[in-house]
Amino acid sequence: MKIVILGLGHMGTWLAGELSKHNELAVFDTDRTKVERFSDAFILEDLDGIKAFSPETLINAVTLQNTVPVFDEALKYLPKSCVISDMASIKGPLEKYYAQCGFKFVSVHPMFGPTFADMDALKGESVIFIRESHPEGKAFVRSFFERLGVTIFEYSFAEHDRMMAYSLTLPFISSMAFASCVDRSAVPGTTFAKHMAIAKGLLSEDDSLLAEVLFNTHSVPELDRVTAMMEYLKHIIQGRDHEVLSDFLDRLRKNIA
Repeated sequence: MKIVILGLGHMGTWLAGELSKHNELAVFDTDRTKVERFSDAFILEDLDGIKAFSPETLINAVTLQNTVPVFDEALKYLPKSCVISDMASIKGPLEKYYAQCGFKFVSVHPMFGPTFADMDALKGESVIFIRESHPEGKAFVRSFFERLGVTIFEYSFAEHDRMMAYSLTLPFISSMAFASCVDRSAVPGTTFAKHMAIAKGLLSEDDSLLAEVLFNTHSVPELDRVTAMMEYLKHIIQGRDHEVLSDFLDRLRKNIA
Protein backbone atom coordinates (compact mmCIF):
# COMPACT_ATOMS: atom_id res chain seq x y z
CA MET A 1 0.00 0.00 0.00
CA LYS A 2 1.14 3.55 -0.70
CA ILE A 3 1.11 5.53 2.58
CA VAL A 4 2.00 9.12 3.46
CA ILE A 5 2.90 10.02 7.05
CA LEU A 6 2.80 13.70 8.02
CA GLY A 7 4.65 14.55 11.23
CA LEU A 8 7.61 12.58 12.56
CA GLY A 9 7.33 13.02 16.31
CA HIS A 10 7.49 9.99 18.61
CA MET A 11 4.42 8.24 17.16
CA GLY A 12 4.95 9.30 13.54
CA THR A 13 8.54 8.07 13.59
CA TRP A 14 7.55 4.71 15.06
CA LEU A 15 4.72 4.27 12.54
CA ALA A 16 7.02 5.16 9.66
CA GLY A 17 9.56 2.57 10.78
CA GLU A 18 6.93 -0.18 11.08
CA LEU A 19 4.88 0.63 7.99
CA SER A 20 7.92 0.95 5.74
CA LYS A 21 8.59 -2.79 6.23
CA HIS A 22 5.57 -3.83 4.13
CA ASN A 23 4.41 -0.70 2.28
CA GLU A 24 5.59 2.05 -0.06
CA LEU A 25 6.08 5.05 2.20
CA ALA A 26 6.39 8.82 1.82
CA VAL A 27 7.13 11.09 4.80
CA PHE A 28 6.99 14.78 5.56
CA ASP A 29 7.99 16.94 8.51
CA THR A 30 8.86 20.62 8.72
CA ASP A 31 11.99 19.56 10.66
CA ARG A 32 14.19 18.23 7.86
CA THR A 33 16.53 16.44 10.28
CA LYS A 34 13.68 14.07 11.14
CA VAL A 35 12.98 12.97 7.57
CA GLU A 36 16.61 12.32 6.72
CA ARG A 37 16.68 9.14 8.84
CA PHE A 38 14.21 7.45 6.44
CA SER A 39 16.51 6.66 3.54
CA ASP A 40 14.17 3.95 2.21
CA ALA A 41 11.11 6.26 2.11
CA PHE A 42 10.14 8.91 -0.43
CA ILE A 43 10.85 12.24 1.25
CA LEU A 44 8.32 14.96 0.45
CA GLU A 45 9.86 18.41 0.12
CA ASP A 46 6.45 20.02 0.65
CA LEU A 47 2.84 18.93 0.80
CA ASP A 48 2.13 19.38 -2.88
CA GLY A 49 4.45 16.41 -3.46
CA ILE A 50 1.58 14.25 -2.15
CA LYS A 51 -0.19 14.61 -5.50
CA ALA A 52 2.56 12.88 -7.49
CA PHE A 53 2.91 10.12 -4.88
CA SER A 54 -0.87 9.48 -5.00
CA PRO A 55 -1.28 7.65 -1.67
CA GLU A 56 -3.98 5.17 -0.74
CA THR A 57 -3.71 6.17 2.93
CA LEU A 58 -2.58 9.41 4.58
CA ILE A 59 -1.69 9.40 8.30
CA ASN A 60 -1.69 12.78 10.01
CA ALA A 61 0.54 12.38 13.08
CA VAL A 62 1.05 16.05 13.99
CA THR A 63 -0.17 17.60 17.26
CA LEU A 64 -3.91 17.97 17.83
CA GLN A 65 -3.85 21.75 17.46
CA ASN A 66 -2.23 21.35 14.04
CA THR A 67 -4.21 18.30 12.84
CA VAL A 68 -7.08 20.14 11.14
CA PRO A 69 -4.89 22.84 9.52
CA VAL A 70 -2.55 20.15 8.14
CA PHE A 71 -5.51 18.15 6.83
CA ASP A 72 -6.89 21.31 5.18
CA GLU A 73 -3.59 21.83 3.38
CA ALA A 74 -2.97 18.17 2.45
CA LEU A 75 -6.42 17.05 1.33
CA LYS A 76 -6.38 19.13 -1.85
CA TYR A 77 -3.51 16.96 -3.14
CA LEU A 78 -5.17 13.60 -2.38
CA PRO A 79 -7.09 11.30 -4.70
CA LYS A 80 -10.70 11.07 -3.51
CA SER A 81 -10.26 7.34 -2.87
CA CYS A 82 -7.57 7.97 -0.23
CA VAL A 83 -8.32 7.05 3.39
CA ILE A 84 -7.19 9.71 5.88
CA SER A 85 -6.23 9.01 9.48
CA ASP A 86 -5.23 10.77 12.68
CA MET A 87 -3.43 9.52 15.82
CA ALA A 88 -4.65 12.23 18.20
CA SER A 89 -4.87 11.49 21.94
CA ILE A 90 -8.03 13.61 22.22
CA LYS A 91 -10.45 13.68 19.29
CA GLY A 92 -12.14 17.01 20.12
CA PRO A 93 -12.96 18.81 16.83
CA LEU A 94 -12.19 15.84 14.57
CA GLU A 95 -15.68 14.32 14.58
CA LYS A 96 -17.16 17.43 12.99
CA TYR A 97 -14.22 17.77 10.60
CA TYR A 98 -14.47 14.23 9.29
CA ALA A 99 -18.23 14.56 8.80
CA GLN A 100 -17.75 17.38 6.29
CA CYS A 101 -14.33 16.70 4.70
CA GLY A 102 -15.58 14.30 2.01
CA PHE A 103 -12.93 11.60 2.60
CA LYS A 104 -13.09 8.14 4.11
CA PHE A 105 -11.34 8.20 7.49
CA VAL A 106 -10.09 6.03 10.32
CA SER A 107 -9.41 7.74 13.66
CA VAL A 108 -6.95 5.85 15.85
CA HIS A 109 -5.42 6.33 19.31
CA PRO A 110 -2.47 4.08 20.24
CA MET A 111 -2.53 3.88 24.05
CA PHE A 112 1.23 3.47 24.25
CA GLY A 113 4.32 5.46 23.45
CA PRO A 114 8.12 5.32 23.58
CA THR A 115 8.32 6.93 27.04
CA PHE A 116 6.88 3.96 28.93
CA ALA A 117 6.20 1.17 26.41
CA ASP A 118 8.67 -1.25 24.85
CA MET A 119 8.02 -0.36 21.23
CA ASP A 120 9.66 -3.59 20.07
CA ALA A 121 7.36 -5.77 22.20
CA LEU A 122 3.83 -4.35 22.19
CA LYS A 123 1.91 -7.53 23.03
CA GLY A 124 -0.62 -6.59 25.72
CA GLU A 125 -0.64 -2.87 24.86
CA SER A 126 -3.89 -1.26 23.65
CA VAL A 127 -5.14 0.80 20.72
CA ILE A 128 -8.53 2.49 20.26
CA PHE A 129 -10.41 2.76 16.96
CA ILE A 130 -13.19 5.29 16.66
CA ARG A 131 -16.41 3.43 15.86
CA GLU A 132 -17.56 5.91 13.21
CA SER A 133 -14.44 5.21 11.09
CA HIS A 134 -14.83 3.77 7.58
CA PRO A 135 -14.66 -0.06 7.41
CA GLU A 136 -11.90 0.04 4.78
CA GLY A 137 -9.63 2.10 7.02
CA LYS A 138 -10.43 0.04 10.10
CA ALA A 139 -9.62 -3.21 8.30
CA PHE A 140 -6.13 -2.04 7.32
CA VAL A 141 -5.27 -0.57 10.72
CA ARG A 142 -6.72 -3.60 12.53
CA SER A 143 -4.50 -5.98 10.56
CA PHE A 144 -1.46 -3.80 11.33
CA PHE A 145 -2.00 -3.73 15.10
CA GLU A 146 -3.13 -7.36 15.36
CA ARG A 147 0.15 -8.40 13.75
CA LEU A 148 1.94 -6.62 16.62
CA GLY A 149 -0.19 -8.31 19.29
CA VAL A 150 -1.89 -5.08 20.34
CA THR A 151 -5.36 -5.34 21.95
CA ILE A 152 -8.01 -3.40 20.03
CA PHE A 153 -10.89 -1.42 21.54
CA GLU A 154 -13.64 0.52 19.78
CA TYR A 155 -15.36 3.66 21.10
CA SER A 156 -17.38 6.45 19.58
CA PHE A 157 -15.86 9.93 19.38
CA ALA A 158 -17.78 11.04 22.48
CA GLU A 159 -17.01 7.88 24.44
CA HIS A 160 -13.32 8.17 23.61
CA ASP A 161 -12.79 11.64 25.03
CA ARG A 162 -14.77 10.84 28.18
CA MET A 163 -12.66 7.72 28.65
CA MET A 164 -9.43 9.67 28.15
CA ALA A 165 -10.30 12.00 31.02
CA TYR A 166 -10.12 8.92 33.22
CA SER A 167 -7.33 6.98 31.48
CA LEU A 168 -4.98 9.91 30.81
CA THR A 169 -6.01 13.05 32.71
CA LEU A 170 -6.26 11.24 36.06
CA PRO A 171 -2.70 9.80 36.04
CA PHE A 172 -1.33 12.98 34.44
CA ILE A 173 -2.64 15.28 37.18
CA SER A 174 -1.60 12.80 39.88
CA SER A 175 1.99 12.83 38.58
CA MET A 176 1.97 16.61 38.20
CA ALA A 177 0.76 17.02 41.79
CA PHE A 178 3.66 14.85 42.93
CA ALA A 179 6.18 16.74 40.78
CA SER A 180 4.98 20.09 42.12
CA CYS A 181 5.78 19.03 45.70
CA VAL A 182 9.17 17.37 45.16
CA ASP A 183 11.88 18.42 47.60
CA ARG A 184 15.24 17.48 46.09
CA SER A 185 16.91 17.58 49.52
CA ALA A 186 14.62 14.87 50.96
CA VAL A 187 15.82 11.29 51.42
CA PRO A 188 13.89 9.22 48.82
CA GLY A 189 12.37 5.85 49.62
CA THR A 190 11.41 3.12 47.16
CA THR A 191 7.85 4.40 46.64
CA PHE A 192 9.14 7.96 46.16
CA ALA A 193 11.65 6.76 43.56
CA LYS A 194 8.94 4.94 41.58
CA HIS A 195 6.73 8.03 41.56
CA MET A 196 9.73 10.13 40.52
CA ALA A 197 10.44 7.85 37.55
CA ILE A 198 6.83 8.12 36.36
CA ALA A 199 6.81 11.91 36.80
CA LYS A 200 10.08 12.30 34.89
CA GLY A 201 8.75 10.13 32.07
CA LEU A 202 5.54 12.11 31.85
CA LEU A 203 7.27 15.50 31.88
CA SER A 204 9.70 14.37 29.17
CA GLU A 205 6.73 14.37 26.77
CA ASP A 206 6.14 17.31 24.43
CA ASP A 207 4.13 20.16 25.93
CA SER A 208 1.74 19.81 23.00
CA LEU A 209 0.84 16.23 23.98
CA LEU A 210 0.33 17.20 27.63
CA ALA A 211 -1.85 20.11 26.53
CA GLU A 212 -3.97 17.80 24.32
CA VAL A 213 -4.79 15.62 27.30
CA LEU A 214 -5.26 18.36 29.91
CA PHE A 215 -7.40 20.56 27.64
CA ASN A 216 -9.83 17.73 26.98
CA THR A 217 -13.30 19.14 27.71
CA HIS A 218 -13.85 16.30 30.19
CA SER A 219 -10.68 17.00 32.21
CA VAL A 220 -12.08 19.55 34.66
CA PRO A 221 -14.72 17.21 36.15
CA GLU A 222 -11.97 14.62 36.65
CA LEU A 223 -9.81 17.23 38.36
CA ASP A 224 -12.75 18.25 40.55
CA ARG A 225 -13.19 14.61 41.57
CA VAL A 226 -9.54 14.35 42.59
CA THR A 227 -9.49 17.61 44.54
CA ALA A 228 -12.69 16.65 46.37
CA MET A 229 -11.16 13.34 47.40
CA MET A 230 -7.99 15.09 48.56
CA GLU A 231 -10.06 17.45 50.69
CA TYR A 232 -11.82 14.45 52.22
CA LEU A 233 -8.48 12.77 52.95
CA LYS A 234 -7.26 16.01 54.54
CA HIS A 235 -10.37 15.99 56.74
CA ILE A 236 -9.64 12.39 57.82
CA ILE A 237 -6.01 13.19 58.66
CA GLN A 238 -6.94 16.26 60.65
CA GLY A 239 -9.54 14.27 62.58
CA ARG A 240 -7.09 11.41 63.29
CA ASP A 241 -9.98 8.95 63.20
CA HIS A 242 -8.57 5.44 62.64
CA GLU A 243 -11.96 3.88 61.90
CA VAL A 244 -12.82 6.44 59.21
CA LEU A 245 -9.34 6.05 57.72
CA SER A 246 -9.73 2.26 57.60
CA ASP A 247 -13.06 2.63 55.81
CA PHE A 248 -11.46 5.01 53.32
CA LEU A 249 -8.51 2.69 52.65
CA ASP A 250 -10.89 -0.26 52.17
CA ARG A 251 -12.72 1.74 49.51
CA LEU A 252 -9.42 2.42 47.75
CA ARG A 253 -8.45 -1.26 47.85
CA LYS A 254 -11.80 -2.23 46.34
CA ASN A 255 -11.32 0.36 43.59
CA ILE A 256 -8.03 -1.17 42.47
CA ALA A 257 -8.86 -4.82 43.14
